[in-house]
Amino acid sequence: MKLMQGAILFMMILFFMMSMPGIGIEASPLSVPDPLERAKQATVGVLRHAADSSHHSTQSQFAIRGSGFHIGDGYIVTARHAVERREGSKAKIPEYISIITSQLTEYSAELIGVNGFLDLALYRIHFKQAESRLAFVSFGEDESRQGDEVFTIGYPLGWGPALAFGRLGNLRTFLPTAQTRLMQVDLSACSGNSGGGLFNTQGDVIGLVHAIIQSETKENERRCSRFAFAVPGVMVQKIVEELQAGKSFSFPKLGIRMTVVKVAQQWRVAVAKAKGPARDAGIHKHDVLLSINEQPITSASQLKSYLIEHTVPGQIIELRVLRGDSEKILKVTLGSV
Repeated sequence: MKLMQGAILFMMILFFMMSMPGIGIEASPLSVPDPLERAKQATVGVLRHAADSSHHSTQSQFAIRGSGFHIGDGYIVTARHAVERREGSKAKIPEYISIITSQLTEYSAELIGVNGFLDLALYRIHFKQAESRLAFVSFGEDESRQGDEVFTIGYPLGWGPALAFGRLGNLRTFLPTAQTRLMQVDLSACSGNSGGGLFNTQGDVIGLVHAIIQSETKENERRCSRFAFAVPGVMVQKIVEELQAGKSFSFPKLGIRMTVVKVAQQWRVAVAKAKGPARDAGIHKHDVLLSINEQPITSASQLKSYLIEHTVPGQIIELRVLRGDSEKILKVTLGSV
């Protein structure tokens, strides 16, 4: 009787395990049709670097410090600050990191390249079997809009993979931690979500989780927030493709420090200081910036976004400025940074 009860209990446990996502017999991750499940299986955790670098075949525990996602062919995208290691007063980007999948399989990944301006790092897994076991995600083709439904998957506080759902807010905001526009996102995120993907409802990548707004907390306390920021997917894809090709990406440089002035009833973007390309083109302090390549300039963030996303170093652009009571059109050859 006890033997039969034990057999029934074992069968019930086996049935339960096989019905759970990611456990038991399942299709190859490469063919997962559900956007949420595919994104979850493509998401990885970045393992915290152990002080003891010696390898052991068995370990009692592991710690996850950040997130990342697989875009195919073994390439892992994550945030630069999610892999940085402190060595004295300097920050170092490791040549190799360890990542863990949603199936709790650990792999080593080699550094392909980093971009400090976007806080992005690209690694690659060279273990061939990993490519067939890891699902991958693609970058979205449609332009993101305010109010779009989105979700992220990652390892908040080192736990996961966890899903959070929300909507896009301001698509053109800036922080001093990245030299590109950021998208403000209304969803729950914590330390540990950095480097994870921001996905649309089709499961395509539209952003890279970069930072959260943190309220005051105790020192060394790990933080969470309902207010996150992500690097736009269009910029992430551009940098990733350059790194995959072995190239270094340069941003265009206009050479203007901006301020705002009131013209009639309208606050406009003006030049606080001109240097480099802008100064060489004849742009003066106090010039009011009206348009770039016939596109109206409405704010400093809009101008910065246009330069980053629609121009390249060495390109000649046309700036229309208001100087005193007259308008002038000046041609500027963009520098690089």
